[in-house]
Amino acid sequence: MGKAKVYFTREITPQAMVRMYEAMGVDLPGKVAVKLHSGEVGNQNFLRPDFMKPAVERVKGTIVECNTAYEGARNTTEAHKNTMKLHGWTDIAPVDILDEDGELELAIPEGLKIKKNFVGDRMKNYDSMLVLSHFKGHPMGGFGGALKNISIGLASSYGKAYIHGVGDTDNFWNSDHDSFLESMADACKSIVDYFGDKIVFINVMKNMSVDCDCCAVAEDPAMGDIGILASTDPVALDQACLDLVYASDDPGRDHLLERIESRNGVHTVEAAEKLGIGGREYELVEM
Repeated sequence: MGKAKVYFTREITPQAMVRMYEAMGVDLPGKVAVKLHSGEVGNQNFLRPDFMKPAVERVKGTIVECNTAYEGARNTTEAHKNTMKLHGWTDIAPVDILDEDGELELAIPEGLKIKKNFVGDRMKNYDSMLVLSHFKGHPMGGFGGALKNISIGLASSYGKAYIHGVGDTDNFWNSDHDSFLESMADACKSIVDYFGDKIVFINVMKNMSVDCDCCAVAEDPAMGDIGILASTDPVALDQACLDLVYASDDPGRDHLLERIESRNGVHTVEAAEKLGIGGREYELVEM
């Protein structure tokens, strides 16, 4: 099949988001779910609805999220809906909390660490998916990009605990770290298998704090914005983002890299490639 194409623009605007979607040459069919991050209440770095709106409208999408597995303003459907309204997501598109009615179990026969994934039951109501990810650091994963957005991000509340605990929901915070990263890759495999060629990915390298949008109190970004990338291959996409961080001469680069490397963040990408989700070699097409 050759190397995946990863499209890249240094322009970070709502209109550029639409152009990056169109560059992939994929017209998502049917009812389109748009997976993005609602942002924890108090977080200052999450990407705002006005930035995402044109891309969501381009696919006539419904914004989808799943509840968290820890305390906060998104751990119940009621609280999560209130947060979505507070942050303005309900002003730009319909919003659906996928695990409001329960969960759907997806098998992962080839899984490295887990053999099943639990996602929001309402995912079965959608024909295709546009994944809009904010690339930044993460306290546990090292970084968050496309792979994390479809693994932890699409898992139900129970499913998040299942991935974190590597199959043991009572071991949420204390599982072997690399096994947790491999479990995230396993979960990604189930999502990519579910949607097939009806799922595409856009990463936004902006507001790149070492902390995730799930942190109510997050550190301000230390390095500058880089651009927007898009691909049909989430492995190539996340790898390209990592490579751009490494290639940057920004003085704040090393601070972000310390977070990524101290959590062995690249291992999620390595495991995803091993599972056949995509490839780490790619062709960067700058636009």
